[in-house]
Amino acid sequence: MREIEYERQLDINTRMRAQFRVARGQVSRFTVQIEVLAKNQWKPVVRYDTAHRFAHCDLYEPGGQVIKTELKMTFEEALTHALKDLRDNWESYRDKFLKG
Repeated sequence: MREIEYERQLDINTRMRAQFRVARGQVSRFTVQIEVLAKNQWKPVVRYDTAHRFAHCDLYEPGGQVIKTELKMTFEEALTHALKDLRDNWESYRDKFLKG
């Protein structure tokens, strides 16, 4: 089993964190998220993960509400999708979150 974890600073107040586990060539779990530094605290903006034993995306609103969307994909497909989506769209996720 191999665990990979990294953090990537996207700008002064935005970062992407990723962690995933690969066992026997297959992704067995993952979490990939964008976080924004607001009021001296890192807050999640969007998170893709496999909590609850299915791949899904959680979209956070500043007031604390979370919109959960199930991804009808394998864990491998969902992880690839999550990494691409967050790399390509982190600025729009951040801006929408900060505007409330």
